Amino acid sequence: MKHILLLLACFSILSSYAQTQKVWIDADTGNEMDDLYAIVRLVKEPSIELMGLSSAHWNNPDLLVFDKWNAYDTKGLNTVAESQRLNEQILKALNRMDIPHPLGADRQVGRAWGQEDARNSDAAKGIIAAVKALHGEEKLDILTTGAMTNLASALIIAPEIKSHIRCFSLGAQYDPKTKVWNKNEFNIRNDLNAFDYLLNLDGLEITMMCLQTAHPLQFMRDETYTKLDESIEVEKILKDRWKEQNPQDATRVMWDLALVEAYLNPLGAQTKTVTTPPENKQQKIKAYIKIDEKALADDFWNVLKGKL
Repeated sequence: MKHILLLLACFSILSSYAQTQKVWIDADTGNEMDDLYAIVRLVKEPSIELMGLSSAHWNNPDLLVFDKWNAYDTKGLNTVAESQRLNEQILKALNRMDIPHPLGADRQVGRAWGQEDARNSDAAKGIIAAVKALHGEEKLDILTTGAMTNLASALIIAPEIKSHIRCFSLGAQYDPKTKVWNKNEFNIRNDLNAFDYLLNLDGLEITMMCLQTAHPLQFMRDETYTKLDESIEVEKILKDRWKEQNPQDATRVMWDLALVEAYLNPLGAQTKTVTTPPENKQQKIKAYIKIDEKALADDFWNVLKGKL
């Protein structure tokens, strides 16, 4: 009997460590509108423990030579500060300011010609602290929807945390038929140094949501406006974001939401083990190659409306 009680006690202790999956999302929220939908979906997910929401920059060459980026005046625009503002707005609307929400880096890793100089932002420090607070074999799943600066910086500063991280990122393109990669994509271009660093890092678990896979998840403007209830603060924020940033678009691809939904609903997405690009260290990562866009869209609306 004593042995049985001891086994039960051990099982209870082990079960306490088999906690809800810990997740961190790093988002360039200010860039477009779909980040907000992705963040709201993740914050509302009861099956995970959201350890942090960090802001990512979305610096790109257009900001230097054009007067406008979406609805923004580019003069004096601080991209990471805008992402941070929106992150805090969402958390306040959802009454979840208890979730850590550190400010990310204001520029890429290294310089325009390369290098691997970390940006030691509050976001990088927060990621490191969250990983070091894990127990035993726990892992932190980090979702990135923009430039991967904050994650790469955290790993450059504290490489010992690598084995406790799984990375899920929106970016790049991959053709499963030809097995050809294309890094000529907005998120990757905003910090190619960070992406290359992560791809070259031995043993880091990476799953990429490439653009052609995310593309089928599209929302119709008028249908979305009808579904969103402006009497509910967070839904009003989502509706206003579309109206302010992309009112001319009758349809929007929900890139970032595709990543979050595929992560939360693995039965609605198909992955394939692939080889990294030839210019990088040759190792295996995963790529989403197909999603069930209807199932993922239905899941978003059901969770937003409290139907699940």
